[in-house]
Amino acid sequence: MEKLSQDQIQKELSNLTGWKLDNDAIRRDWEFRDFSEALIFINRVGSLVEKHDHHPEIFNVYNKVTLRFNTHSAGGITTKDFNIARDIDAV
Repeated sequence: MEKLSQDQIQKELSNLTGWKLDNDAIRRDWEFRDFSEALIFINRVGSLVEKHDHHPEIFNVYNKVTLRFNTHSAGGITTKDFNIARDIDAV
């Protein structure tokens, strides 16, 4: 899988809600009512990323969750990152 150009990344980001460029990755932040809701979301995402075999950096502080994706083998952002971002948004 090939790393996307900055123009390709910006085009892909324009088709998503809430995702942004974070150095060599794409990132999105969520805020939930409480820790329990945040944990339910993390578990749903966990099942989805296992199916994709593409795992994010996950950060959680109480009711806040941040997911960060890049494709390590490509050295940056690829279509694989945007495909999973779209699937997560459908959750």
